[in-house]
Amino acid sequence: MQSESLYDAARKWFFLIPPIFGPLQFLIDAPFGRFAPSNDSIFVVDGIKSWIVMELVSPISFIAILYRGPWATSSSAKSAPQVILTSLFIIHYLNRAIISPLRTPSRSKSHIAVPLSAVIFNIANGALMGTYLSSPTASAFLAGAFSRPSFWAGVILWACGFAGNILHDEVLLDIRRKSKAKGKRNENKLGKEHYAIPHGYLYRYISYPNYFCEWSEWFGYALAAAPLPAFMSLTETMRTVQPPWLFLWAEVLLMIARAYKGHQWYHKKFPEYPKERKAVVPFIF
Repeated sequence: MQSESLYDAARKWFFLIPPIFGPLQFLIDAPFGRFAPSNDSIFVVDGIKSWIVMELVSPISFIAILYRGPWATSSSAKSAPQVILTSLFIIHYLNRAIISPLRTPSRSKSHIAVPLSAVIFNIANGALMGTYLSSPTASAFLAGAFSRPSFWAGVILWACGFAGNILHDEVLLDIRRKSKAKGKRNENKLGKEHYAIPHGYLYRYISYPNYFCEWSEWFGYALAAAPLPAFMSLTETMRTVQPPWLFLWAEVLLMIARAYKGHQWYHKKFPEYPKERKAVVPFIF
């Protein structure tokens, strides 16, 4: 009973916090990436190492809760849809936390506040997702998953978003590889990256297709994994919203300001930047 109360309280706060902190990011620049600190201090950390640490905690907490949490069951007791959804979550973070950063030739330094806040978010999110997938609610919802078109549509959308995320990240990695080959990296010894205008694929329409693809990926995951929350009232929404939808909710609210500010930064830095590009949603925003 205590575990259920803690789980419900965590879901509630995961719903309430992003609408508070998300809009604040329109007012400040998160100190990493193109907004990385320009001075060396004990609070500025390596970009690649901090990225690996802050992302790796999510699958670790997910697996720990999934197999050791309040509703944990053995691997053999999990249904096929649960196994598929578990695999999709781990595949995403295998790429995000290990493969992608190890393939990155360089990454801007970051203020330590960024990885620390990301660690808190990712531990909480991984734990919530692991708790949900092992819960009676998930077991009941996924019992007939293979016969529902929404499950397969969600899995396909997840796969498209995952592939699109990798594809558009590769465009950015190629810019870094070329700049490193030309000796442009760290030419001012500030630990910042060389930036150029990315082209191709969804970059034709938006500045942040990797964000858009990630949102599509987790929308597909939520569609496959959990029932839609009730929208009759705010109280009912908080009571019925499940962690896969909470993850999507948090991602959009916490990333949209960064996409907008980064979009503005591109226009300011590059006078020739395509005027027709939107920030993160094709043709809309």
